[in-house]
Amino acid sequence: MPDDPLIHVLWINAGLSCDGDSVALTAATQPSVEEIALGALPGLPRIAVHWPLIDFECGPRDGADDFLAWFFRADRGELEPFVLVVEGSIPDESLHEDGYWCGFGNNPETGQPMTTSEWLDRLAPKATAVVAVGTCATYGGIHAMAGNPTGAMGVPDYLGWQWKSKAGIPIVCVPGCPIQPDNLAETLTYLLYQATGQAPMIPLDEALRPTWLFGMTVHEGCDRAGYYEQADFATGYGSPKCIVKLGCWGPVVKCNVPKRGWLNGVGGCPNVGGICIGCTMPGFPDKFMPFMDEPPGGRLSTTAVGWYGTTIKKLRAITTHTLDQEPKWRRKKVGARA
Repeated sequence: MPDDPLIHVLWINAGLSCDGDSVALTAATQPSVEEIALGALPGLPRIAVHWPLIDFECGPRDGADDFLAWFFRADRGELEPFVLVVEGSIPDESLHEDGYWCGFGNNPETGQPMTTSEWLDRLAPKATAVVAVGTCATYGGIHAMAGNPTGAMGVPDYLGWQWKSKAGIPIVCVPGCPIQPDNLAETLTYLLYQATGQAPMIPLDEALRPTWLFGMTVHEGCDRAGYYEQADFATGYGSPKCIVKLGCWGPVVKCNVPKRGWLNGVGGCPNVGGICIGCTMPGFPDKFMPFMDEPPGGRLSTTAVGWYGTTIKKLRAITTHTLDQEPKWRRKKVGARA
């Protein structure tokens, strides 16, 4: 209907990143990108998505198909409301005298490149909500490792962890390297419902992650957790047992990938034998290195659980042996008539 609200989604992928989060979102199924863009879900408002990965409106400047025109319109206050999505970490442009670290289009008045941080300064105050997509945008990610020359940081570090949009919404962080596609699709859908008064304030944890997606650890949703309880640890890849001794940080990392899978419920790091390296956590990657080495806390916890798990495993073996047989009265009596 013409009177339905139209919400613009402006996606900036010009931070320091690999565009992996954009690519990952194309695999979303709950809901899919098509369902969001076409308004196929009940009550979903009409939206216009301006996303560099798929938007065909990327022709010459000042033409009818000028992609960046929408971003300049938002800067002039002509788009209301809009959701700003940021992909990639934000470099500190004050750390150099010449050039720039990363930019997104040119300033039509000067012809000079506009940095990603300048766009964030211009658009964030006008946005209904700001969504940081992927670990680079949320917490800095790989580019923010100690000693990096760019001074890279996540959107909350750039804008401030207490920052709120003009609608009173905190920065919404959907971490992952890359993001689990359905996690992002679901978060965007929630914000669209909230923007039209159909949902309450989005619940976020202390790291600004949606609580219903990041409220559990990898370990709590992992199919291998039962092996951990029995102190049954894999010593090499290819084993179905717990892989914490191979470097998995699952017991302390907040992520739902083992439960949700990666695509249509299939996949996810530990589900396919890969260790969790903590990519959804603010301390990634520095606090989780070296990868593929048993975490320091893992050594202590696996030692502590060793005596308990070994004992439990033996007791369960006895119980299993008892229960894995039929009751005696179901057998044919010796000497009974045929």
